[in-house]
Amino acid sequence: MNHLVLLGDSILDNGAYTAGGPAVITHVQRQLPEGWCASLSAVDGSTTDDIHSQLKALAPDATHLLLSVGGNNALLRADVLETPVSSSGEALLLLSEVVREFELTYRQAVTACLGFHLPLVVCTVYHGNFPDANYQQRVAVALTVFNDVIIRVAIENRLKVIDLRLVCTSADDYANPIEPSASGGEKIAQAIVRAVMEPAHSLRGAYVLAG
Repeated sequence: MNHLVLLGDSILDNGAYTAGGPAVITHVQRQLPEGWCASLSAVDGSTTDDIHSQLKALAPDATHLLLSVGGNNALLRADVLETPVSSSGEALLLLSEVVREFELTYRQAVTACLGFHLPLVVCTVYHGNFPDANYQQRVAVALTVFNDVIIRVAIENRLKVIDLRLVCTSADDYANPIEPSASGGEKIAQAIVRAVMEPAHSLRGAYVLAG
């Protein structure tokens, strides 16, 4: 029996936001073929610092890991989007300080996952669905530097990457500005199952999946 464990935040632990519809884990369990099972270790609200505690409770029969984390790290520093600055250069410096902190903790989380010597798939952070178009644009730009970290770390470790920015592309994919709906969760689950089931890519670097 192959056992896929989902680690991370509410992108995976979205049961509270589906209005009674299936959560991501339910979709994944339904879509996996015979001989596979999946369990949820991801916890709503988690940041990179919480992955270590999730791994401490990792099922002993786990055979595959999937990590989706970083959105809450960005959310906790959303203040940089509203901080008054005197120049665009100053704004970029503020953003660089934030992402430097994120990169340190994200690398630690991935290293901890790799310590189990199991296949690992990671996910980027999607852009969300904010009602204010101006704010949405700023979020998309700011998240670029967070996603750059995720993709670079994946390339360095030859990991598969699910680019959730290309998976959740419709307003219907979101239950609110930052959480996936039941239909968005189904898309995420499809991408997860595809990433886990496809043979490992033989070329050097990461293998990025758009959905």
